[in-house]
Order: sequence, then structure tokens, then C-alpha cells
Amino acid sequence: MAPTLEGMQRGEITEHNIYGLLSRSTKDAHNRAVLAGIAADELRHYNALKEVTGKEFQPDTMKIRKYVFLGRALGLAFALKLMESGEESAQESYARLAKGHPELRRIIGDEEAHEKKLIDMIKEERLDYASAIVLGLNDALVELTGALAGLTLALQESRLIAVSGLIIGVAAALSMAASSYLSSREEQGRNPQKSALYTGTTYMATVFLLLLPYFLLDNVYASLAAMFAIALALVACYTFYISTAKSQRFLPRFAEMAAISLTVAAISFAIGYFARILFGLGA
Repeated sequence: MAPTLEGMQRGEITEHNIYGLLSRSTKDAHNRAVLAGIAADELRHYNALKEVTGKEFQPDTMKIRKYVFLGRALGLAFALKLMESGEESAQESYARLAKGHPELRRIIGDEEAHEKKLIDMIKEERLDYASAIVLGLNDALVELTGALAGLTLALQESRLIAVSGLIIGVAAALSMAASSYLSSREEQGRNPQKSALYTGTTYMATVFLLLLPYFLLDNVYASLAAMFAIALALVACYTFYISTAKSQRFLPRFAEMAAISLTVAAISFAIGYFARILFGLGA
């Protein structure tokens, strides 16, 4: 459906409420000030549109709840970039609607400046430590999908594979957390304890999710297929999150991470097959 001035006006009062609520809920003084400034801009835009349409509109409460929840749960960077990306698709239509209304052209200029303002604004710990999270997630995906693929062929018993994978996963998580701690000590402005915590926690959460099918299913091949599906879903979710929050392209990042994990798993699967034959496992 093509945007209308009325729809644009309702969008402005809705976003005024979103920015305002997020401003009041953030602890960072800089972020709070910028969000409050953008909220004031949105209210001014709403009033300018009201002069044209002669109508009052109530905000979209569902949209407010959605983006306030995302901002609090997943971070300001992700929620606001996601919201602004939705606005970008409507900019050309708004430009056509604004012909003959100088004030509306100025509104569109303000809207286009919002994204840069948001990029400059974002100061979030979870993005500062994104590399530590990537380290935990990527290593867990590559190492554990490979280990589980090999163990599935070699052992062919769900509970034994799950316990073996858990031991491997816990040991690897502790090792990665220690490595992250040591490497962060060499970096300016990085807290080694937090780096280790982000890496280790991400690794362990990934291990738990990948092992879940082996604890729940008896058929090892069904467990293997479910494990790969979970691995790809984790890659897709994290890649979408970080590419949105950092304004990066989704597909290249997703393809790279998925290809690495699947290639290692395929090699490990082959190793498990030959180990089973060579050592007569399960014979």
C-alpha cells in the first residue's frame, strides 16, 4: 500500500513515543540526550503534518511495544536500525507526497539524517564486545558441528554422543574463555573479564543448543539433521542481528559462516566414517 500523508503523520507520532520511551529507559546520558532530541524532532514533524492534514492521530501502540521491547531486550542499535531500515523504503514515496509542501521536504531531510545520528549515538557494550561473541559462537559452531558429525558416524548411540559432545564442549568453552581473556589484556579499552564472559557464555549456550537433539531423539541421523538445522538457524539469527545493528550486508556474512561450519562438519563426518571402519567401532 502506497504511503499517505495521514500514514506518515501517524508514523511520526508513533516514533515520537518510541524514541521518548527508549530515552527514558536508557542509562547512558549521551544516548538518552540524542534519543530525546530525535523524539522532539518527530513531534515537530507530526505537528507540521497536522497543519497540512488538519487531523489528529493516535500512535500505533503495537509498533511502540514491539520496538521498545526490542530496544530493551536486544539493544538500541538493533531496534532502531531495524526501524530506520523500514523507513528507508518509504522515503521516495514521501518525497512525491511532499511536492508543493516545503515544510514536508524539510521533514524528509530530517528523516534521512536520523540514521547517521543513530550510528553516531550508539554506545553499547554488547556491540563493543561483538568480536568476543563472534569468537564464542563461530568456534562453537565450527568445532562442535564437526565433532558431533564425526562422533555420530563413529559411535552411533545418541546418549554416548551427547555426553562426549558435552565434555568436548565444556572443555572447549573454558579454553576459549581463557584465550579471550589473555588476548583482551593486550587490547586498549577492553575488559578481559567481560571478554572472557561473553566468549565463554556464548560458546556454552551454543553447545547446549547443538546437543539438545541428541538428548531428545533416539535416531542419531535425525539428531544430526536437527543439529545442522539449529546451527544454520543460529548463524542466520546472529548474522541478522549484527548486520542490522552495524549496517552490514547480511548474505555475505551468513554464507561465509555457514560454509565454514558445513565444510568442517563434512570433513569430520568422513573422518568418523573411516574411523568406524578402521577400528571396527560398533561392529
